Amino acid sequence: EGIVIAVLDTGCQTDHPALKNRIIGGRNFTSDYRGDPRNYSDNNGHGTHVAGTIAGEVYDGKTIGVAPKAKLLILKVLSEDGSGDDMDLIRAIHYVIEWRGKNKERVRVMSLSLGTEVNHRQLHSAIKRAVNNNIVVVCAAGNMGDGKAETEEKHYPGAYPEVIQTGAVDERKRIAYFSNTNHEVDLVAPGVDILSAYPGSKYAKMSGTSMATPHEGA
Repeated sequence: EGIVIAVLDTGCQTDHPALKNRIIGGRNFTSDYRGDPRNYSDNNGHGTHVAGTIAGEVYDGKTIGVAPKAKLLILKVLSEDGSGDDMDLIRAIHYVIEWRGKNKERVRVMSLSLGTEVNHRQLHSAIKRAVNNNIVVVCAAGNMGDGKAETEEKHYPGAYPEVIQTGAVDERKRIAYFSNTNHEVDLVAPGVDILSAYPGSKYAKMSGTSMATPHEGA
């Protein structure tokens, strides 16, 4: 309760019924909306879904969020098509580290349901700086798995040792066929057919290690 969790994703529907009371602020780091930093609305759907899993309030008599009394700082680092620029992500991480709320709140957890196959030195440095500033960084393992635990598939920043890398399991607690596996995976969480918030004040089911990550981030 009261903890600020930064969600680095495609943005969020800020007036969604399940989320409108949970959002404490945000910023756009993409070129969407003509690069307006004040507009971090979700024009994809992914970010709203992730945010709902973290802190979504009651839907149909049930709480959809793992931590429905947490506060959310929304950082739009992915564009409408779900793609992103490494430097936008790096800038956003540094922004999160420096951010302070009106009551001197600080971010305590950073949720990143995203990844790249490129091991970017500056990205790793930003992640290490966040961890050194007492921010827990939780990242998706990635969805390039081949269903074989003995083969490694790595996405960054998930594969960095400083973060909590999260894989996905289904309702029977079996590793999801799409979930990346590697020696840096720390935890697994539900990631198949997860019900959460969706733009248009709707709700939807989605699957992926992106859906598993916010369970651990909360």
